Amino acid sequence: MKTITTIGILAAALAASPVVAQQGGMAGMDHSQMQGMDHSKMMQPTPANPYGPDMMKMDEKMMSAMGADAGETWVRKMIEHHRGAVTMSQTVLRHSQNAEIRREAQKTIDSQNREIATLNAMLRKMGKRPQ
Repeated sequence: MKTITTIGILAAALAASPVVAQQGGMAGMDHSQMQGMDHSKMMQPTPANPYGPDMMKMDEKMMSAMGADAGETWVRKMIEHHRGAVTMSQTVLRHSQNAEIRREAQKTIDSQNREIATLNAMLRKMGKRPQ
């Protein structure tokens, strides 16, 4: 109990600190150096991690997926998320000889494709264009 009270007091003191209050969390951080960064170099595939391009493509598609409301946007972003899982699983099938991993990757492809079909059916039911 004493530890919880001490942690609570320390957290309250830190939150009330003029430095933390002035910086406003991450809001005061200078992100200007991130502009123009070439993230593709950070995501170059390696034998141990061939997923960089897959992840970048999924992230880009998820970020741009939009609908007319929060529900439709969620469905569209989830479709891209599931497509990313399919792509990563296809990549591991090309790069791994481990039978157990290959079985799981194939199961992932099958289940994620079913999820994509379900989500597209939801879009059609809402009178929206599937993707």
